[in-house]
Amino acid sequence: MAALGWLTPRRRSATARSVLAGEASAEAARKSSQETTEVSDQEPEFPVLGDEHAAAFFDLDNTVMQGAALFHFGRGLYKRKFFETRELAKFAWQQAWFRLAGVEDPEHMQEARDSALSIVQGHRVAELQSIGEEIYDEYMAERIWPGTRALAQAHLDAGQKVWLVTAAPVEIATVIARRLGLTGALGTVAESVDGVYTGKLVGEPLHGPAKAEAVRALAAAEGLDLSRCAAYSDSHNDIPMLSLVGHPYAINPDTKLRKHARQLDWRLRDYRTGRKAAKVGIPAAAGVGAVAGGTAAAIALHRRRR
Repeated sequence: MAALGWLTPRRRSATARSVLAGEASAEAARKSSQETTEVSDQEPEFPVLGDEHAAAFFDLDNTVMQGAALFHFGRGLYKRKFFETRELAKFAWQQAWFRLAGVEDPEHMQEARDSALSIVQGHRVAELQSIGEEIYDEYMAERIWPGTRALAQAHLDAGQKVWLVTAAPVEIATVIARRLGLTGALGTVAESVDGVYTGKLVGEPLHGPAKAEAVRALAAAEGLDLSRCAAYSDSHNDIPMLSLVGHPYAINPDTKLRKHARQLDWRLRDYRTGRKAAKVGIPAAAGVGAVAGGTAAAIALHRRRR
């Protein structure tokens, strides 16, 4: 009995400590729940599930895809003997410059557009659309950034429409959008008569401010609230488009866009080297794609250096 009497206080003391531990745990859980709610209030889930008045707009060159779509298209046309080696060399130089500099040079882009227009003049629109499908498989599919693709998919999964917005020909942009499962594309429109290219543009290339106007017009036609929409680009030339929406993202940004984005607390993401750029509120759905994109880029960079 003495032994049992000696044990009894231990049991009571242990019970008291258990109660204390339980109360402390419950209080910690309650505080954690409150803090989670507060964080959730500050950073609401994005993209918003089922928001039919929101959409996402993605630049193409160096945002969704490495390099410029127009240059890859040029390579495909050369393979099909649309033009001579001298013109291919020009395309190759412009593409190399774009890949190394990571920014669009207006003079290079203008030369590329002029070359492309002269090359397709007299060809049927249907012919170029069919060839565009082949060129996508040959040169573009492997250059899609997985991280950016994941961001686009997050919007699609939320029930939102996703549009490419690019200076590339609308026929090529439409092929890429369809292959990626996106809603559609806004691109530069080349004039055609009776289904044949004339070698002229309708208006001007969809570049810089023209992109913003295209997004504004589409939003009006689709009944979108731009303050609830998102836009993604790598170039400071697209600041007018990014400034239109409530959720601007700088993806693989050039120096000027990176500086501008940091000043305005825009979201940043860089898939080019495997490092994570400073960011604010990146959607969780992009996590797997971001890792995949960064890893792929790092491996490719390592192989080139070897």
